Amino acid sequence: MPESSGHFSALFIELGLIIAGLAVLARLAKPYGISAIPLYLLAGLAFGKGGLTPLHVSEQFTRIGSEIGVLLLLFMLGLEYTGEDLGRSLKSGIAAGAIDFALNFAPGFIAGLLLHWSALPSALLGGVTYISSSGIIARVLSELKRFSNPETPALLSILVLEDLAMAVYLPVMAVLLAGGTPFRMVASVSIALLAVVAVLFLAIRYGRPISAIVAHESDEIVLLTTFGAVLLVAGLAQHLNVSSAIGAFLVGIAISGPIAHQAERLLAPLRDLFAATFFFFFGMEVDPSSLPNVLPLAGLLAVITAGTKILTGYWAAKRSGCDQRAALRGGFTLIARGEFSIVIAGLGIALEPRLGPLAAAYVLLLAIAGPVLARVVR
Repeated sequence: MPESSGHFSALFIELGLIIAGLAVLARLAKPYGISAIPLYLLAGLAFGKGGLTPLHVSEQFTRIGSEIGVLLLLFMLGLEYTGEDLGRSLKSGIAAGAIDFALNFAPGFIAGLLLHWSALPSALLGGVTYISSSGIIARVLSELKRFSNPETPALLSILVLEDLAMAVYLPVMAVLLAGGTPFRMVASVSIALLAVVAVLFLAIRYGRPISAIVAHESDEIVLLTTFGAVLLVAGLAQHLNVSSAIGAFLVGIAISGPIAHQAERLLAPLRDLFAATFFFFFGMEVDPSSLPNVLPLAGLLAVITAGTKILTGYWAAKRSGCDQRAALRGGFTLIARGEFSIVIAGLGIALEPRLGPLAAAYVLLLAIAGPVLARVVR
């Protein structure tokens, strides 16, 4: 018993220091209007494998905490959209979404092939370079008071389509990574896609009735109901070879109206806590000594895909009737990469070890540069 008590006291002290340290990093980032994500990653690098002072926190605890962080990030992202938003985006923004995918997936995929990676890790790197950070971009739009700007609807349409693309991309990649016979893989992909389509249909068609069932005046009941639903659907999604993160995202989409605002208020602190630990522990998995080798390529990819995102946002905003200044402003706003890129990289680290360091360096660069460059064009 004393030995167990000593183990837990050391664990609590270590976790307390980690979380307090993350709070300090968030305070440092706030005055400069940048995302704290790069600082969390750097802290993870400093205290992880090969870092300055490797920590020895419980692997099971940190893994579960990180997974919950991903689920809550995606759930809260889903809360930003309603079924009507999805319908409008699919109707009006499909051309911009196609251009976005073509311009931003290709650099990562081609880079993977040039590195002599197989098609699967190359496709994962393509996903890393393709997907913008909805979380960082939403924060930038809020801080700069740009939600009412003329270019913003076009940007939000692109972000919605990117998130929907992830609802297809992640399940397919998860099945391919799992391997198996061709017949089994085709069957698994089909089941995964049917599950996603079914949940999307329910979210768009019956989102309001579902929200009415969940709604309650008690914060405690809403918190337990929504958090439980996120974990339950995520677990079922994982069982069907659909990404658990996408399951959480679809739960967020299904909840709309006043209950969405109540759920966001209640779960935002949990999201911030677990999301911070997710980025920190991802950084811990990357050996800092592997970064110098990948930094030149990460920098090159960052420059190329910052340019392709600017072109994407510019084209979409101009197509929606914005003037040149507003279109440029929209393009620069889309540069940031973050949570989804890290989630995608996490899928393939076992298959291609260089993917983790490359993605970490790439996200570090653009999670810092994105918010800063978004302020350049006013």
